[in-house]
Order: sequence, then C-alpha cells, then structure tokens
Amino acid sequence: MGKTSLARIVVHHEEVTTKYHRNSFFVNCDTASSKPELAGLIGAHLGLKPSKDLTRTVLQHFSNTPPSLLILDNLETVWEAVEARGDIEDFLSLLTDIKDLALVVCEKGHLKKVQWTRPFLRPLPPLAQDAARKMFVDIADNRHSIEEVDQVLSLTDNMPLSISLLAHLVDVEGCSEILARWETEKTSLISEGSDRRSNLDLSISLSLSSSRITSMPHSLDLLGLLSILPDGLSDVELKQSNFPIKNILGCKSTLLRTGLGYTNDHKRLKVLMPVREYMAKVFPPKEQMVKPLLKHFQELL
Repeated sequence: MGKTSLARIVVHHEEVTTKYHRNSFFVNCDTASSKPELAGLIGAHLGLKPSKDLTRTVLQHFSNTPPSLLILDNLETVWEAVEARGDIEDFLSLLTDIKDLALVVCEKGHLKKVQWTRPFLRPLPPLAQDAARKMFVDIADNRHSIEEVDQVLSLTDNMPLSISLLAHLVDVEGCSEILARWETEKTSLISEGSDRRSNLDLSISLSLSSSRITSMPHSLDLLGLLSILPDGLSDVELKQSNFPIKNILGCKSTLLRTGLGYTNDHKRLKVLMPVREYMAKVFPPKEQMVKPLLKHFQELL
C-alpha cells in the first residue's frame, strides 16, 4: 500500500540525493523470475555488460564504488516463486553485507534471511487525509474545491496508487465528471494502463494470483466477505461468526502479508474501497459465506 510511492519520495529527498548523488538506483523487478534475471536487471541499471549471471559482478561493483542506494521495487514478483525464494534471499543477504550499500526493498511480506535494520518499519497504513489531499493537489492542481477533492478521495480510501490514477484523470476531466464516471465504471476507470503502476485492476489481480493466496485458497473467501463490510471484522467476530472458512486466522495473516487487507487502530481487519469494488465485480462472496454473517449480525440485534 503505497510502497512504490514512498520509495520514490525517499530517492528524491534532498538528504538522500546529497549523500548518494548519482549512485542511487531504482529497479523495477516486475519482469524478473529468478536470481540471475534479478541480477541482470540490476546490472542493466548499473551499465554492466550483459552476462548469463551477473550476481558476482553486481556484488563486486557495489563493493568497489562510493556509497550507493539500491531500491528494488515489487520484489514479490520474483520472490513469490518458491523455487527461487532461497536464491533471492541469499542474494539480498550478500547485498546487505556490503558496508556502503543502502538497500531498500518494496515487497509484500518479510524476507527471513536478510538482516534488516531495527526497528522494523511497520506496514504502511492508508495516507492521512491531509497527506492524501496534498498528493492529489500535486497532480491535479489546486483549482478544485475541498469538498470535491474529498469526494474523489473517498473512492480511494487514501490508497496512493488510486489517488495518483484518479488525480491524473481529474486533471484532464474535472472532479464532477470523474465522480459521475465512477458510478458506472468503478475500478475499470483507473485500469486502462499496461502495468501494475497504471492499472489498478491488474495490480489487484496480480496480488490475488500470488503463491501466498493460492496456497491458502480460503483467503479469497474471507476477502470476498470483507468486500461487503466497509467496517471490517474483529478477531472475535472472525472466530464467533462460524464462517465455513478453514484456518480463518491463517487466512487473515495471508491477506495482511499480501497487502490485500490491513488492520486499523481498533484492530479490525479491513479492505480498502478499491479492492472491495474489484472483489464485488470479480469475486463476490458466496451465498454460503454470507448466511453465517447475516445470522451473526441478527443475533447482535
């Protein structure tokens, strides 16, 4: 949730540009499926001569250069492949051993073999309203009323990718036109791009097809339920509602690890509005899942 946006802000921060000057590298890992391919992507950004496996060359390069910053974006694309996971983590561990290399990884989950700095960064929550407004205005300019801007932001749950995509549309068409189009097009409105940074539906579908979701298939059932519950569910409700979902708390963990769900300040498991809209369109909850939910709420009345 906003990992790429945050990383781009970091790489352009004044202190970062001063320290690393021209030795900062932002590598999109979407096209890699193995350690050699990941090393090849990094090597291409470093200007290294292509080779079958640039792992050692990349390590030697960073070991012999001034302080450098390496940002690996969407690393889960290659890390999701179970057969490649060990090699990827070993490679990252070697990178973190390099004294003058700062490594930032944007990915959904936790890499076990890598010794990260402490304390660990917490998962990114949705943006605060003021920050969401600023991000919107930076893209769509400041010619729209606060009321209209907040209406558009309400469609995003302050999710950075959704804010960015909608703000670019508003910059061209205006708030009222985009609000009207959302009524009929929903997330399809911001899903015309060709990659996960410009196509929200594609970004969500890639998360749904990840190995962590497919290895815990009932997590999709839980996600479908959450898509009709804007206020989410507490752990107590997850346990007491008798949903026909095996290992429901394990499914909750899967949604959190893949970034499809998050917990708010009240410890309730929730799903952002853009994800809810996508699920309602593509994976609506099954009837056998909804019935226990209705029974649970009826008993509360």
